[in-house]
Amino acid sequence: MRKPGKKTENARKFIEARPYSLAEAAEALKKAHFVKFDETVDLVVNLGVDPKHSDQMVRGTVVLPHGLGKSKRVLVIASGEKVREAEEAGADFCGGEDMVQKIQEGWTDYDAVIATPDMMKSAGRLGKVLGPRGLMPNPKTGTVTFEIAKAVKEIKAGKVEFRVDKAGIIHSPVGKISFDAAKLAENAQALLGAVMKAKPSAAKGKYVRRVTLTSTMGPGILINEHEVEAATAVAA
Repeated sequence: MRKPGKKTENARKFIEARPYSLAEAAEALKKAHFVKFDETVDLVVNLGVDPKHSDQMVRGTVVLPHGLGKSKRVLVIASGEKVREAEEAGADFCGGEDMVQKIQEGWTDYDAVIATPDMMKSAGRLGKVLGPRGLMPNPKTGTVTFEIAKAVKEIKAGKVEFRVDKAGIIHSPVGKISFDAAKLAENAQALLGAVMKAKPSAAKGKYVRRVTLTSTMGPGILINEHEVEAATAVAA
C-alpha cells in the first residue's frame, strides 16, 4: 500500500477521531482542504440492504437547496410542442430522432437526459450508451415525463439522483469545497433525508449503518447518529 503524502497527513490532523455533526464535518473538510482545485464534497451512506433483491433497491432524487455549484447541461428528447417547451425552460439541447442518432454516434456533451413517454421507443435504443453513465431516462427519477419544463428546471436547480450500488452504498455529491460550510451541511441533510424516505419496506435490521462526509482528496469524516435520527424524523 502506498504511503500517504505529507499534505494528506497534514490534512488528517484537522480531523478528530470522533463522530461529527454535518455542520462540524463541513467546517473540518474546508480546513483540511489543501489542493488547488475546487474539490467535490460527497456524502457516503452505507446501508443495511441487499441490492441483489429488487425489493431492497434504494434509489431516488432530491433537489439540493444550494445546488451543486454548476449548472448541468440538460438534453431533452421530445417532439412537437414539447421541444419548444424544453427550450423555453432552459434545456441546453432539444430534439427527437436526430438527438438519438447523435448519441448513438458517440456524442456525450450532456449531464442529464429527459425524454417524453412517447419518445421512449426511440430513446430505449440508448440503454447501452446512457445506462453505464447513469443517464438513462426513467419514470422513477422524473426523467420520463410530459412535464418537461418542471423536469428541466428541477435539474438546473440542483436535482441529483442517488442509487445504492452493489455493495449497499450510496455515494452522491452535495456541493463544492468552496461552498459555505452551512450550505454543504444543508445539502447533505437534504440528501440524507431523501435516502431515509426511500427506505424499502423489505429492509430489515439497521437501515443506515454508517454516514461519511468526504471530499475528492480529503479525509472521510464519520457523521454521528443524531444526524441520522433527525433525518429519520423528517422522513416519517
